[in-house]
Amino acid sequence: MARLLLGVSGGIAAYKALELARLAVRSGHAVRVIQTPASERFVGRASFEAITGAPVLLSEFDADPARGAYPGEALPEHRPISHLALAQRAEVLLVAPATANTVAGLATGRADNLLLAAALVARCPLVVAPAMNHDMYLHPATQANLATLAARGAVVLPPGEGELASHGEHGLGRLPEPAELLAACEAALARRRSLAGVRVLVTAGGTREPIDSVRFIGNRSSGRMGVALAACAARRGAEVRLIAANPAVAAPPAIPTIAVQTAAEMLSACEREFPAADVLLMAAAVADFRPAAPAREKLAKDRGVPDPIELEPTADILSRLAASRRPDQVVVGFAAEHGQAVERARRKLADKRLDAIVVNDISRSDIGFDAAANEVVIVTSEGERRVSRRGKEEVAEAVLDEVERLMSEGEETGGGARARSRSPAGV
Repeated sequence: MARLLLGVSGGIAAYKALELARLAVRSGHAVRVIQTPASERFVGRASFEAITGAPVLLSEFDADPARGAYPGEALPEHRPISHLALAQRAEVLLVAPATANTVAGLATGRADNLLLAAALVARCPLVVAPAMNHDMYLHPATQANLATLAARGAVVLPPGEGELASHGEHGLGRLPEPAELLAACEAALARRRSLAGVRVLVTAGGTREPIDSVRFIGNRSSGRMGVALAACAARRGAEVRLIAANPAVAAPPAIPTIAVQTAAEMLSACEREFPAADVLLMAAAVADFRPAAPAREKLAKDRGVPDPIELEPTADILSRLAASRRPDQVVVGFAAEHGQAVERARRKLADKRLDAIVVNDISRSDIGFDAAANEVVIVTSEGERRVSRRGKEEVAEAVLDEVERLMSEGEETGGGARARSRSPAGV
């Protein structure tokens, strides 16, 4: 699952890009499309928008209704510059078809249309799929431009040989089939996936502890942070399992998800899944207390105010799991605190024997629960890292950066989650 930016230039093979977009979405990728003006003569933007569920941009002056977000992401509060936001957040940029003119523009750094401008700011792998007339493709200028792109690190896909657009023409220049294009993108992603083979267990959402058959004690957690962590870890190549308690947002369909309701169900699922995990990201908001004797039926209002509800503590899931951890497991907790957040988090870090704890101050209404953005402090034994207010996916990336640092330290001292997960026997 990745953010795939598809650049479509003006060639007859543009119709194949529609099928590529469909295959990518079906595989769980979030796809945005930039078209050159010439490409609209072959395929209209409405077709790509229907397949991807996102607006298509053609010009630097187009207003992006999605504000640079990819399908499935929350709408940013600000309006970024379209080509900067889309390209800088993309995890792979595929240009297909890449006409001779577009190849020349990519190679020489031109920025006279939105697609070329986006390519200049993209930080991700670039996959170029040339498609053009046989003689255009074999011309020394085109071959030199393709060689330049390859020398810079771009993945240049060789075109197929066969019948071309012009009647009766045959030769090199056919765009690879959509499945081949998607495979090339996923291969480019895999080469840079830093958590490949690492097993990551994520919890998300808020538990609900029943008062009666209808009512419950709960909290405001939407599950957005946990779902973002799961999605970002999967994009880095991790084998992710998600335990979700009543989330308000859906996890990517390709991520195996275990649905739970209560703290007891969360504990049972975690104890079952944690032994096989290399990394635990405990982002769920688990109730600290629950009704000791919930009613089996709905408490009727006409019977008056019920007797006081006696509460009992729930199990401290994170403490239990941390107490049973292996030396090579990385365990990260999350804490929502109201005042003196970092001081409280540091005590929890020591008491629960965690590798890191991610804390946010819930006294602020613009971050944390029910908000698309968050601002956190990542606390470890070495110190603190402040992550300023940003989207929860960006916060998730910062947390995973810290996880990778902790894993790297573990490898340097003789093991670690990644080394374990890649061993032949898994031990």
